[in-house]
Amino acid sequence: MEYSTFGRHVAVDTWGVDFDVLNNAELLTAHLVEAAEACGATVMSIQSKQFEPQGATVLVLLSESHLSIHTYPERGFAAIDCYTCGEFVDPQLAIDYLVSVLKPDKTFAKQLIRGLGELEVVTPVINQVELV
Repeated sequence: MEYSTFGRHVAVDTWGVDFDVLNNAELLTAHLVEAAEACGATVMSIQSKQFEPQGATVLVLLSESHLSIHTYPERGFAAIDCYTCGEFVDPQLAIDYLVSVLKPDKTFAKQLIRGLGELEVVTPVINQVELV
């Protein structure tokens, strides 16, 4: 069987997120698993790290690739990344879910179409607002 190399990769910077949310690796882990489920991805494993004095990183390994968040609570900032292979799992759904629960003041996003020969940059829509 031949597999497609097509994939979508969404990278999002969020600003103005509540400190306590961004400083809680356990809560963020639950949100990322819910986001993976929201887009139809299959969770293989989870790694998380709570940093001192603040900050967290969570990586969810998906059968389809990965979903991650890196936080800087003191700045209200989180970097979110979701890459999925194939046509049946849409990473934008995971990103939309995370944005809805994090409730940032500002969001900047880019989507890459991968595996087609050249990287194609697409500007996704999040919460009905076109982002640059």
